[in-house]
Amino acid sequence: MYHTLDEFRTQWAFESEQTQHILEALTDASLAQRIDDAGGRTLGQLAWHITQTVPEMTNKTGLAVSGPGEHDPTPTSAAAIASAYKAASASLLAEIASKWSDASLTTENDMYGMTWTKAQTLNVVITHQAHHRGQMTVLMRQAGLRVPGIYGPAREDWAAMGMEPPPL
Repeated sequence: MYHTLDEFRTQWAFESEQTQHILEALTDASLAQRIDDAGGRTLGQLAWHITQTVPEMTNKTGLAVSGPGEHDPTPTSAAAIASAYKAASASLLAEIASKWSDASLTTENDMYGMTWTKAQTLNVVITHQAHHRGQMTVLMRQAGLRVPGIYGPAREDWAAMGMEPPPL
């Protein structure tokens, strides 16, 4: 949990950069990739959902983070999604800097019928996108895309480092 805004900013810098890498690895054609024919979100819908959630969730705390609306349709352009995420991420940091202090992190808000502190909300924004990034990497593999390493090397990264990947 965050006790200072700097703690959040430090983690957000890393996590949003990793999300940006994932989004920038997408192609327009890959956005339609699904896990199977039974349904579920497409790769594009997951990417857009992460992007939409940055303003949707944090604006419930009194911020005015700019970004796509909760019901805006998924773009057909991977570059448009990556650009929208980058803008929403920057807007989140600007809003927090101008409206919150370390002391405000303990302030509570109604979040989806529960009571969360602002610190909890920031934590959920990060873990929410990490959760969906994991889903996206599976769909990216199915779509034939290279998956960027996030918390460690991806399969392709081992060779670039002159090393053998761990045995399966």
